[in-house]
Amino acid sequence: MDVDYDGTFDSSSSLTQVASRRHRVPNQNIVHQLVKRQTTNCKPGAQLHALRLFYQCVYPNCTLINVDKPPCFLRKFSLDGRYFIAFSASQHAVEIYKFNGSSAIHSLLQDIEDEETVNLANFPLRSNKDVFRTMFTLRHTVDCVPQGQLLNRECSLFTSDNRYLIVGSCERANEDGLTGYNNVYANNESLTPNPTHGLEHYTLILVDIESGLTSHTKRFDCDKIFLSHNQGLYLYNDLLAVLSVQHQTIFLYRVDSHFHHLRTIGRFCYPDDANQVSAYHQPEVNYGPAVREPIINALKHRLLTYLWERSERVGTAESRRKFFYNFDNILKLRMWKMQLLDEDHLLIKYASEDIVTLKVTEPNLSLHIFVVYSISTTTVISVFENTSEELLEYLETFGDWFRYTGGPVSTSSTMWTKQNQKRVKQSIINAKYGGKQEATKTILAQLPIACQSYSSSPYLDLGLYSYDCKWVSVMERPKWCSDHPIRFFSRQSGLLKFKIHTGLSQRNQSNAVQSQPRKLVAFIFHPSEPFAISVQRIQRTNSEYIVNFHVHHRYTGGSQERTSDFTGVPDVTRTNRKRPRII
Repeated sequence: MDVDYDGTFDSSSSLTQVASRRHRVPNQNIVHQLVKRQTTNCKPGAQLHALRLFYQCVYPNCTLINVDKPPCFLRKFSLDGRYFIAFSASQHAVEIYKFNGSSAIHSLLQDIEDEETVNLANFPLRSNKDVFRTMFTLRHTVDCVPQGQLLNRECSLFTSDNRYLIVGSCERANEDGLTGYNNVYANNESLTPNPTHGLEHYTLILVDIESGLTSHTKRFDCDKIFLSHNQGLYLYNDLLAVLSVQHQTIFLYRVDSHFHHLRTIGRFCYPDDANQVSAYHQPEVNYGPAVREPIINALKHRLLTYLWERSERVGTAESRRKFFYNFDNILKLRMWKMQLLDEDHLLIKYASEDIVTLKVTEPNLSLHIFVVYSISTTTVISVFENTSEELLEYLETFGDWFRYTGGPVSTSSTMWTKQNQKRVKQSIINAKYGGKQEATKTILAQLPIACQSYSSSPYLDLGLYSYDCKWVSVMERPKWCSDHPIRFFSRQSGLLKFKIHTGLSQRNQSNAVQSQPRKLVAFIFHPSEPFAISVQRIQRTNSEYIVNFHVHHRYTGGSQERTSDFTGVPDVTRTNRKRPRII
């Protein structure tokens, strides 16, 4: 504070100094940032954040519109960003591309001045095709699908060492010998098939990315596994969990070069439970098929045991009456989704059979419960309802526990992410027919979170950039296509850094039919480099796609010799180079 000699407080001078400190923009020179990154000592635990600040100097500021791609479906990058995975147009093969780095495109763009958008439709056909071939090199085409099946384009998992890829294929189960009664109803928890919940034959395929060969396969006949967005699969390090919704069973496998079966959780919990049961009676003799067993499923029995012990700990007659009142409803619940919290704990979501078999389109209207299950001790650790504020607090406070990306960083616990979550929660509370309980149900509906569904790209880190999460987000899901470019602002300086243009150019959009419905666009961000892909389906054909590349580009002049690293920054160590511009 500034005080005059007469003892009065000079408020105008103090406010000016505060405003100047508040609006002071840090040095944005890329060379300054590189030197600072090498010489500055960071606080303990803040090294990663300090390194990622460099990404505010290098960003995908140029959009290449309508890139000509091979006839395939683009999927995602590997966790380390060295490879790119796509599915063939026939959905019978996996195409593995090597990513050549974001600097590879600069040789084609060296004569193009600084522009936000470059429409490749105005380029020669050969030059347009060179764009994809310059960025990606085809390494392997793996024809790994069994006869009659098709690959699921939204199912892919990478192991933590980036050596293997897990994909899934399926086909409709016909009226053949595999759809017998005992195959459809494997136990007394099995679901009743219906037209919206048809049975299929599934195959999980383990692909060696380096050699381009199929290492191992695992087949599931007469089953229902949700492969889309990896909802029925979860890979934590080298532990793979597969949820069979039809048979209400969780299969655990250890993944290296094969699927090594570890345990089956459902009808039994321990590996030797079947031997213990058969020592006392033979189910086929005493009860007939397993579907007619009068005994309770082992996993369901442990759930009921936990609920009874919890009511006993409360010790009131009301808690016991509540347990007996909900006993039949708990027996009717079925496993819907699951995820691995770590290598020893499962988060399982139970719902009614009508919801699991997709008969009900509004799942939030009924009761769901979340069960935390210990694999090693085969005990239930905790149970939460879908209106539990305690579970909501865990999700908001310890979001990284639920969002295992498999990559080098997770940004779900930043201050800006939590602020965005509070904004969404408050909007639901203030909405019509909303409220605190409705907000809790809506937020907890995302649990369990699908495996490897969050991007680790620094350009989606809300601690580095501010952007509208309505059009693009860290979760890899299609978003509505914006009519205007998506703007990214720096958190450090508040300046507009770059824009991402989706779909066609603005002129083509104005010529399009205005009555067409809104389109969806999917973003594929590289985990570490300034490169992203946006894919938008063309409405009139429904089978063609508009592919845009978002790259880092700085015009240096066609006659100037140019050397660059992956960032595309000129080499300033030579004396004949110009001074680097302030970005």
